[in-house]
Amino acid sequence: MDKLEDIRGRIDSIDKQIASLFEQRMEQSRKVYEYKKANGLSVTDSSREGEVIRKGCSLIQDEQIREYYVNFQKNVIKLSKDYQSLLMDGMKVAYGGVPGAFAHIAAMRLFPNAEYVAFDDFAHAYKSCEEGQCDACVLPFENSFAGEVSAVTDLMFSGSLYVNQVIEVGVDHCLLGIEGADMDSIARVYSHPQALAQCENFIKSKGYKSIAFTNTAEAAKMVAESGDTTKGAIASQEAADLYGLKVLQAHINESRANTTRFAAFTRTFNPGKVSSGKMDRRFILMFTVKNEAGALANTLNIIGSHNFNMTNLHSRPMKTLMWNYYFYIELEGDITTEDGQDMLRELSTICDRLKIVGSFAARQ
Repeated sequence: MDKLEDIRGRIDSIDKQIASLFEQRMEQSRKVYEYKKANGLSVTDSSREGEVIRKGCSLIQDEQIREYYVNFQKNVIKLSKDYQSLLMDGMKVAYGGVPGAFAHIAAMRLFPNAEYVAFDDFAHAYKSCEEGQCDACVLPFENSFAGEVSAVTDLMFSGSLYVNQVIEVGVDHCLLGIEGADMDSIARVYSHPQALAQCENFIKSKGYKSIAFTNTAEAAKMVAESGDTTKGAIASQEAADLYGLKVLQAHINESRANTTRFAAFTRTFNPGKVSSGKMDRRFILMFTVKNEAGALANTLNIIGSHNFNMTNLHSRPMKTLMWNYYFYIELEGDITTEDGQDMLRELSTICDRLKIVGSFAARQ
């Protein structure tokens, strides 16, 4: 039987190797962070984490210790993400709106620990990323009720940034008040007109007076600064946390299906890895066609011939040419595949202008 000192000596030697490999792995994690920062990607990548664990399992022959190795891998992945999050502190993310608004919430979910820079309008937020003042820009581009956000669609067409991530943020309105306020003390509620409309039944049932405000987060800020127990704001839980308000009642909007999609824009196009299936990724194309019969139909036929499914198609007027339009199209699939590249080559022969706006994971 080996002596305990000999066994411990071998463990010390193995630990020394593990420490060296750990340092090498964390260095690669830093390089992954640099790539993610350049391409506007989040620290968390669930599909990649699952892939790492699956590969790791196959390397362990002893079934009795395999589950322990899975836990070991999970801990290493967590440490890598923690390290990347620490590095992310230096990343600047622009958004259109004010702190506590839904765009701010989307930015925080996409880029935890980044520095968030608020802009009064979408164009200035977009431009800040184009010019390098910020590393990424988060803007809304579609709402499940109101449809496209036309100002952002126009920026997609005319600007130079790419969409590398998309996240859905559900609209969940709360009634907020200062400390000391309650449901009975509130007399007037302040919020954006859309939020007031979405909570109309609740407001009427309580007999409150609705007062329109610039946006939900600004309403929360005003109520917090007023110190008035008769004033309430309709805004998000995040706005309550940010401005020190308490939630008097949550989930007061009638519909739970109201969702806004936000895009993360960066200066670099990130096609992602070649996916295993058509449903794994989506991509966005924008194009113009000649103003003649059958031009749009020919474009759609090419797309269909390569088996890419359209999930969204709409047109927008071109500001420089009266009665001329450009088209926005979102498709399921991977643009990096041979089918995708062949499709682009065919489209380029009949489109006056063809632009790849972005590629992103189908589900976030």
